[in-house]
Amino acid sequence: MAEFKVVINDVKTGKSYQRVISDQYANSLIGKRIGEVVDGIFVGLPGYKLIITGGSDITGTPMRKSLPGPRKRKLLLRGGVGFHPTMPGQRRKKTIRGNTISPDVVQINMKISSYGPKSVENLFAEKEEK
Repeated sequence: MAEFKVVINDVKTGKSYQRVISDQYANSLIGKRIGEVVDGIFVGLPGYKLIITGGSDITGTPMRKSLPGPRKRKLLLRGGVGFHPTMPGQRRKKTIRGNTISPDVVQINMKISSYGPKSVENLFAEKEEK
């Protein structure tokens, strides 16, 4: 059974919220890719639309949009997600995870693309009270 820590970024306020999801909501996210739009009901935000922006696995290996599938590969990188060069023209081989969510992924990053009727802070406050 999959369990994910989902970090949701509110673009308007700049705040981020973390939510742990499991069971059928987590299973419905398996197979989704970076850049796909998902319904906010999966993370307790009914009426919201969220864009998957990335994630990482248990070892901290980041997901990269340019690598298809859920697998891990060593890629020669010159910048971007997974490697930040310190000198111009520097390249390095780094281990990167693909752009598809699998049960090996632990953290999923999302940002809000369209807002619902209630504010995000109120929805997360209601969940914490229960």
